[in-house]
Amino acid sequence: MNGFINPPIKIPFYLKIGIWITKLVTGKDLLPPKLLAWYPKTAIGSGILESLVANGKKDLDKRILKLVRVQASFTVSCPFCVDMNSFEFNKVGITEEEMAALQGRTDPSKVTTFSDREKLALEYAKCASKSPLSFPAPLIEQLKKHFSEREIVILASTTAQVNYWARLLQALGVPPAGFSDNCTL
Repeated sequence: MNGFINPPIKIPFYLKIGIWITKLVTGKDLLPPKLLAWYPKTAIGSGILESLVANGKKDLDKRILKLVRVQASFTVSCPFCVDMNSFEFNKVGITEEEMAALQGRTDPSKVTTFSDREKLALEYAKCASKSPLSFPAPLIEQLKKHFSEREIVILASTTAQVNYWARLLQALGVPPAGFSDNCTL
């Protein structure tokens, strides 16, 4: 469980509380919060960002949010993100065939179980996760027909959150944490 750097030996007590909560929620002793302890402002900001993530209660449904997180994870090729976001994908009704499409092993347009909204959300997540960013006008037109403004912001912020974590964790060399053994890059 090593990244490019080691966690600090002394971690402020208030960050130890956050690390404990993370372990309680995930069931794992994760490396990212420990590494972020080197710069507590980043640890706190990242924790706040994570606590405010859309979770499907009053937002989009859990399935579409999971699909977007997994798609963004594969698009940015983040091993930790793929590991964490693909964990228990079947619990929200994502099939093996759909997972293969998210991984790029099959053509998503040929997967008949994706709804039109899901296909649009996945394409939007891909566009928001590639460099350079590019959002074709026809995609945005269709997105606006199928999603409310609030839902578009939730899709964008969910994708951006995965991208934030992907860039940060890859820059620190954080390996997968062992959540899932089903999804590889």
